[in-house]
Amino acid sequence: MQSEQFVDRHNGICPNDMSKMLKTIGVNSLDELIGQTIPADIRLTKKLQLPTPMSEHEYADHIHELSLKNQLFTNYIGMGYYDTVTPAVIWRNVFENPVWYTSYTPYQAEISQGRLEALLNFQTVITELTALPLANASLLDEATAAAEAMTLFHNTRTRAQQQAGVNTLLVDKNVWPQTLSVLKTRSVPQGIELLVADFATFDFSVPVFGAILQYPDSNGEVRDYAQFVEKAHENGCKVAVAADLLALTLLTPPGEWGADVAFGTTQRFGIPMGYGGPSAAYMATKDEFKRDIPGRIIGISKDVHGKPAYRLALQTREQHIKRERATSNICTAQALLATMASFYAVYHGPDGLKNIAERIHTYAMQLSAQLNKIGFNNVNGTYFDTLKMELPKGVSIESLKEKAQERKINFRYFVSGEIGISLDETTTETKLKNIIALFAEVVGKQTEQTLPTVENDIIPKQLKRVSAYLQQTVFSSYRSETDLMRYIKKLERRDISLAHSMISLGSCTMKLNAASEMLPLSSPHWGAMHPFAPAEQAEGYHLLIEGLKSYLAEITGLPAVTLQPNSGAAGEYTGLITIRNYFIDKGETHRNVVLIPASAHGTNPASAAQAGFKVVVTACDENGNVDVADLKAKAEQNKDVLAALMITYPSTHGVFEVAIHEICEIIHSNGGQVYMDGANMNAQVGLTSPAFVGADVCHLNLHKTFAIPHGGGGPGVGPICVAEHLAKYLPQHPAIDENAQYTAVAASPYGSASVLPISYGYIRMLGAEGLTKATEIAILNANYLAEKLKDTYGIVYTGATGRVGHEMILECRHFKGSAGITETDIAKRLMDFGFHAPTLSFPVHGTLMVEPTESESLAELDRFVEAMLTIYNEIKEIENGTADKTDNVLLNAPHCEFEIAADEWSHPYSRTKAAYPLEWVKDNKFWLQVGRIDNAFGDRNLTCSCQC
Repeated sequence: MQSEQFVDRHNGICPNDMSKMLKTIGVNSLDELIGQTIPADIRLTKKLQLPTPMSEHEYADHIHELSLKNQLFTNYIGMGYYDTVTPAVIWRNVFENPVWYTSYTPYQAEISQGRLEALLNFQTVITELTALPLANASLLDEATAAAEAMTLFHNTRTRAQQQAGVNTLLVDKNVWPQTLSVLKTRSVPQGIELLVADFATFDFSVPVFGAILQYPDSNGEVRDYAQFVEKAHENGCKVAVAADLLALTLLTPPGEWGADVAFGTTQRFGIPMGYGGPSAAYMATKDEFKRDIPGRIIGISKDVHGKPAYRLALQTREQHIKRERATSNICTAQALLATMASFYAVYHGPDGLKNIAERIHTYAMQLSAQLNKIGFNNVNGTYFDTLKMELPKGVSIESLKEKAQERKINFRYFVSGEIGISLDETTTETKLKNIIALFAEVVGKQTEQTLPTVENDIIPKQLKRVSAYLQQTVFSSYRSETDLMRYIKKLERRDISLAHSMISLGSCTMKLNAASEMLPLSSPHWGAMHPFAPAEQAEGYHLLIEGLKSYLAEITGLPAVTLQPNSGAAGEYTGLITIRNYFIDKGETHRNVVLIPASAHGTNPASAAQAGFKVVVTACDENGNVDVADLKAKAEQNKDVLAALMITYPSTHGVFEVAIHEICEIIHSNGGQVYMDGANMNAQVGLTSPAFVGADVCHLNLHKTFAIPHGGGGPGVGPICVAEHLAKYLPQHPAIDENAQYTAVAASPYGSASVLPISYGYIRMLGAEGLTKATEIAILNANYLAEKLKDTYGIVYTGATGRVGHEMILECRHFKGSAGITETDIAKRLMDFGFHAPTLSFPVHGTLMVEPTESESLAELDRFVEAMLTIYNEIKEIENGTADKTDNVLLNAPHCEFEIAADEWSHPYSRTKAAYPLEWVKDNKFWLQVGRIDNAFGDRNLTCSCQC
């Protein structure tokens, strides 16, 4: 008897339901539907060659065995990654909670109030600890945050600096090597020159527009930068500081000694190292940069009733508006990890954070004193948690390293011969004594069993923090586990996620994030790995990584893969710089034009600009397809400078364009490469592939097609797959090869490595047939919804045979004239039914883009249809005069709990119609805490941190 298959758990449609759906659509079989949807000339002719699918139980055993191949050493490597203690109440109630990890980016603020409050707390932690007034929530990692600071400074150069061609950025020689590597990658396409020098001796004889410093620096030394910053400002140079947040509880914060920007990572705030990620980076700035800071900012506004409400502020999704003129290509943040870090700060409060920092600092001083006694010299005069020890004469680094490996200890080994020892929150007296015993053994000496008492710390007075921080009520109210659990649950109840209902966001692929895929992430054998630990200690990771790369290569048809990019937009950028490196190596540096269809994601032109390319937009025809004639004309016009085409397939309009082979051939015949945006890969897997279509490069959104959760706005993973001729130009990493020709795009070699087991498990449990079936069901579900809604709303674009791909665009523009109703009103009214809105006004203004995914049941699809048809009828009531044109359920939506329960009710429709528009809503009502939010008020009165 066959055991239950994971594919039947992942897909929401059972065989009986499928027959009903196919009849509704008007086809006899699923094969017939797929044949009508996907052009025959791009259909794969053979099945994917992937391992036999595992059951969930088999996979649990397999991934556990893989994890045990990772050797857990005690790590004192540091370099921006530290072991930490995630409070169990946060681990259980946030990290392992699908309400927190399956929600989407909070673009619909009224149903995201819980996440938004947690992220506002995050911003408050950052502004308080850095002493800078404005922070975002959040960035990808510390190294890419450094690159964003560089770009911000470059974009905000004075007119005089621009006219004088001041394009040099000073980078202190003691920044993390991975940060320098990413800065090198990002600077070249933007025409920025890096000057790596010692800040202490730099005299500004060379004009620079900005400077990057590390605090404490990469040696662990705490340097006094105040005079340098003053001199920098006198010379028109802005200063950004990579600051250790935990250290800032003891050290004078950058904002108090004049820094313009502080950035870094919040990994130390309860986020496992995870072999390099994910963890939330941060950036804080002076208020003058509020229009230039990249990423998302949470602000406080008010709702229609005057009640305070949270929302995304200012430049949210600004890359979709400004496109190639955007300040950044950032789309995915690290919201889930930022949320965890914020709860960590709430739980510990200012005193708890300071106690952790003081304990680490005291241990560092005790360790330094003991090692000095037995002949080792700490070259760091002032430090927080890191010692840089010189070895006595006659002691080799090899002998110490051998003894350390015997004790399962990792240190940092400097090329200059010193030993780096970075302590962290998990350091104990026992661990400290173990280090001392190891060093004593190397020099053949005995040591005392008790640690020395240290009277005072070694931080100079001018570098000691004296200002208070985190005095807001939220950071002193939740000390007990009971209180924090209830606070987390209070916020949880204010967010819609996949735990509540279908999230039909077009192009976002909000599918099942299966528990069997997620469970391994709770294992310390995945979470406690340092990204710069010796490779032989991470055998389990490397087996998983190589396996996943081979599967993605098979699925895309593109043989070379990098997993380093830690978001979809980062994947776009990586693909483009790979193409750029290819042309540079060929001596064709003049190829600098990228063609991008008008329908493309906004991150496409933003990424192209970041990668140093000129964007030329090509038109779409009346059916939403790429205008082949216009594309051909512009390709031929630019044939001598053409670098690439960026195209999404199936298109952003939700259809498989029949001319895709011809499109690719036009680009290739004019000397360019074809870059395929993998946002819609969920409609391709097993049925066609980027390589078969004709692409040279494809990025994949593992947080879409390959089941990594969206996490309320992140983490994301955006690997790229490339053809053989581009393989050698993929990004490399200094932790793997110090002499690599091509530099990094992320802080760690494998990006957000700890979430890779999710996609690995997704593929291993579905197998080739399961992956193909998932794609087919996604297309089935989309065409079912299209059939149900085409006669009311209408479908904006369909393919040559009248079918849509895995998503569709619903027409809403005509309601404005007939009833005064916009797509925004429909989106807000859907909240009263307990649904998250589809994608709003993208890629066509005035429409809604719907993607049901393969994971939803027929019952859920029908509930969504019933809700949409009910809203349609409510619009008709306005049109025929049954409902008031200015006081109706759509214009007043969403209806929040306190409004429904108020003693006064002045609307011409009933409370029941407002709150329970359909009978089934009563069974699982999602109550909102706020009404419709006033966005303009929030931007006019920008408030981005806790106020009390």
